[in-house]
Amino acid sequence: MTVDLDTIHDPQTTEAKSADLPEDADQWSAKVRHAAVEALPPGRLLPDRQPAYVASWIYVFGVITLAALSVVILSGVVLAVFGPTWWHVSTVGLFVNSLHMWSVEVFFFAMVIHLWGKFFMAAWRGRRRATWITGVVSFVVSVGAAFTGYLSQQNFDSQWISTQAKDGINSTGAGAIFNVTNFGQMIMWHIVLLPLVIVLLVGGHVLLVRLRGVVPPFDPPEGESTLGDFEGTAAAPVDDRP
Repeated sequence: MTVDLDTIHDPQTTEAKSADLPEDADQWSAKVRHAAVEALPPGRLLPDRQPAYVASWIYVFGVITLAALSVVILSGVVLAVFGPTWWHVSTVGLFVNSLHMWSVEVFFFAMVIHLWGKFFMAAWRGRRRATWITGVVSFVVSVGAAFTGYLSQQNFDSQWISTQAKDGINSTGAGAIFNVTNFGQMIMWHIVLLPLVIVLLVGGHVLLVRLRGVVPPFDPPEGESTLGDFEGTAAAPVDDRP
């Protein structure tokens, strides 16, 4: 990286002078920055306005899913820090444990409606196949995370679920590497591996939504009125090419 000694004490001047210098074009930092801006322009990444049809309730459930996931992660971090004894004995621990469980319920409720809504809207239209796939895979991985969560409760429910699931999983041969009666293994899957995969998938899903835009509704049949713009809402351009 080239250093300009004349402006080393003035970062703003340095940034302004080196932003578009031809000799900096081959630097890896410049290439990464330009590729990132080209792939995700700031106007798409954080848009000020959305198309008028986004005001429909069916578009709300994706945001509810993200909000519930945030509560799941935050409450799960607290539970992981204090451990099973705390969430079984302490009144605060019982509250956080209940908050974690009910946020999971809201997460799956909103996600199922979100998925079905987008399925009937054919949300893979307009080069949005990757957006649809990451959403579906996120749901499947979330089911695995919820399953390992039930196995990590350290109560009679978790013992019953693990013993009933053990035979089915062993019949597939997966029991050799995925032992549902092993609390240590299940809780590591639940608090480390699967949440990491979910966060990466959801993050990629949101970025793809920003990149490709929100899927528009189907065009109405001939003669029917269309959804007009709400007052003060400008419809952003949407890439709906096949």
